[in-house]
Amino acid sequence: MAAKPGERKLQILQNLAEMLQKPQGEKITTASLAARIGVSEAALYRHFASKAQMFEGLIEFIEQTLFGMITKITSEENNGVKQLEAVLPLLLGFAQKNPGMTRVLIGEVLVNEDSRLQARINQLHDRLEATLKQSLRLAANQQEIPTEIDAAAQANLMMSFVVGRWHQFAKSGFKREPMEFWPAQGRALIKG
Repeated sequence: MAAKPGERKLQILQNLAEMLQKPQGEKITTASLAARIGVSEAALYRHFASKAQMFEGLIEFIEQTLFGMITKITSEENNGVKQLEAVLPLLLGFAQKNPGMTRVLIGEVLVNEDSRLQARINQLHDRLEATLKQSLRLAANQQEIPTEIDAAAQANLMMSFVVGRWHQFAKSGFKREPMEFWPAQGRALIKG
């Protein structure tokens, strides 16, 4: 029975994400991906013009998932501190639940790929930092945090923390969980 439109494409992306979960960090080739799925490389290229397009599909999934959840949080929660208390663990928890995607988020698997992929991840990080800055400004306006706080500097610190935890998770072979120590670290990051 033939696969429904989009099913094979989703299967390719799911298998790519699963291959990225291997802590050894082997270079993933279209040949190894095709073999894992049980199709020819030509079959992969019927759905994606290049391996870069496959990684773009993963990045798109990450963007849609994270920003969909962040939009839900910020639209339902009017308190800036509570937004931060929800968004920061969301970013850490997403990585913990999706180890392969963590390697995409930190750019590790994009090193020898098209440079536009790393640029897109950098843009994703910038958008996340802007979201944190917006929540910090809201919290300062609500006098939940000191009003003299530099929201840009604090948002950058928070994003650096998140990316650092993602790196630690990936480089430990997915043993050092991003959420480890979160309650104590979260209080220090948000309330100072």
